Amino acid sequence: MTTTTVATNETSTPGAGSGGCDIAIIGAGPYGLAAATQLRQEADRLSIVGFGEPMSFWERQMPRGMLLRSPYVASDIGDPEGAFRLGAYEHAMGLERAEPVPLERFIDYGRWIQRAVLPELRSERIERIGRNETGFELRVSSGEILHAGRVVIAAGIHDFAWRPPVFSGVDPSLVTHTCDHDDLGVFAGKRVLVVGGGQSALESAALLAESGADVELAVRASTVRWLTRRWHHNLGPLSRLFYDPAEVGPAGISRFVSAPGLMRRLPRRVQDWMTERSLKPAGARWLPARLENVSIRLNASPVQASEGNGQISVTFDDRAVSKADHVLLGTGYRVDVRKYPFLAPELLDELKLADGHPVLSRRFESSVDGLYFLGAPAAWSFGPLMRFVAGTGFAGNAVARGILARAA
Repeated sequence: MTTTTVATNETSTPGAGSGGCDIAIIGAGPYGLAAATQLRQEADRLSIVGFGEPMSFWERQMPRGMLLRSPYVASDIGDPEGAFRLGAYEHAMGLERAEPVPLERFIDYGRWIQRAVLPELRSERIERIGRNETGFELRVSSGEILHAGRVVIAAGIHDFAWRPPVFSGVDPSLVTHTCDHDDLGVFAGKRVLVVGGGQSALESAALLAESGADVELAVRASTVRWLTRRWHHNLGPLSRLFYDPAEVGPAGISRFVSAPGLMRRLPRRVQDWMTERSLKPAGARWLPARLENVSIRLNASPVQASEGNGQISVTFDDRAVSKADHVLLGTGYRVDVRKYPFLAPELLDELKLADGHPVLSRRFESSVDGLYFLGAPAAWSFGPLMRFVAGTGFAGNAVARGILARAA
């Protein structure tokens, strides 16, 4: 197997000088690793530097005991050759197939890929990415300045965590987002109000209850949606006419969502409609039984929050009030790449944005020549599949083809 070589002293990028590389990959989660698996074939002639701690968001911003909502067949970190599929990892490790996929197994799976394709991954934080004469200048937390011909940003969604303004005036220790925790057991014996109706909120409520917390779940909608199997799942091979195995989006729409190259060519209003239909808050079909002991409040939109005596009181739009020791926000993420702290102002000025998302070419290149975005920031251009692990195969392949074609 060919592995990616990290070059930190010399570069084949013309004019980059010492401390340079051809390609810098920012982020070592599923999308960054997917790009690395595709670019590794050219490791002999292109120097590639990866930055980030492998699978760190999954380890530190997701609770222990979590199960992946994505089905097993949609949990591969993209590799068209199959060498890095989830099943290949399980076979190599002597493990039985596990479905749903446990979080801990998925983290180890990603690190297994990292050891193969980015063995010398650098864990330092990138503090600033700006322009220079030959491409980009990266300032590393160690103080080193690195020059890169092209930059692939696969930095994840942590910076996009959505916290409703109604909670902005409350002591931050009383209100946290689901991405702030890797262990919900710290709330054992406490009364916790979970806000949200999607997978993150629902599974967090289940884990809290199983850890000994007294949990109330506040859902804005009039009902909780579950991703249960429907009639079109039971038609054998015909089922695939209605539903892609990735299970992103409702029947019919799912087929378009799972074809990002086609999705991006549809009229904007059609793309937006399909995205809205595909991203409605919902929970995995294996969650209802785990929420039997959780009190669920429907049609509940928080309009006011206050604190007193170490507790927080939340008033809803129907004037009902809930009191809790802590509020956990399962309110999702809203992409806005201007929140990435490492993008220099001059780069942001050059970026063409749409609702906080960079507008990307068919090879995931932004309006800044040589700057690529993967993962959720690519969702405006390629559809909601980019918010899921299932999109890594398409994205990694497309960005690698674009970079390698230009390098040639």
